[in-house]
This record gives sequence, structure tokens and C-alpha cells, in this order.
Amino acid sequence: MAEPITPAVSDRICKHMNDDHAEAVLLYATAYGDQPTATAAVMESVDPNGMTLAVTVDGAPTTVRVPFDHTLEGAEDAHHTLVAMLKQAKARA
Repeated sequence: MAEPITPAVSDRICKHMNDDHAEAVLLYATAYGDQPTATAAVMESVDPNGMTLAVTVDGAPTTVRVPFDHTLEGAEDAHHTLVAMLKQAKARA
């Protein structure tokens, strides 16, 4: 059975992404969050439908919601989806 995306799982995913993959989080904001001029981004939360990012655009903070292309089935699906989104964004760049 898939590990559901609870608030604790969301926090774990966000901490990992922010600590170890900050460039990827910024790429999510620019490629999927319609913020091409973003200079910084922090992943605040993940739920089955998308991720919420705190983004800096033109020096100002803003909140960006990035929807997923499907409803996540759990933590492992979140991992695979985030990796796939990163690969797609890099391929388009």
C-alpha cells in the first residue's frame, strides 16, 4: 500500500527538496509556475494535486501553486513525478 501524503510526509519531501535540490525547486517555479523571472523558490507543501512554492519574483515574495498532471497515489509517486517533471523542464530549457 502506498504511503499517503500526510502533512508529515509533505514536510519531509519539502525539507529534502529545499536542502538537496534547491535548483530543481526554482526550475519548477520557472517552468511550471509561470514565473520565468523567479530568482529563488522554496517548496512549502506537497499534496496529491500539486505543490505550493514560495517564490521571489523581481525582489518580491509570491506564492505559486504548481499542479501535477495526475493525482498522486503516495510518497513514491511524488518522488517519481517530481523527477519526471525535472527531466521534462530540463529538456525544454
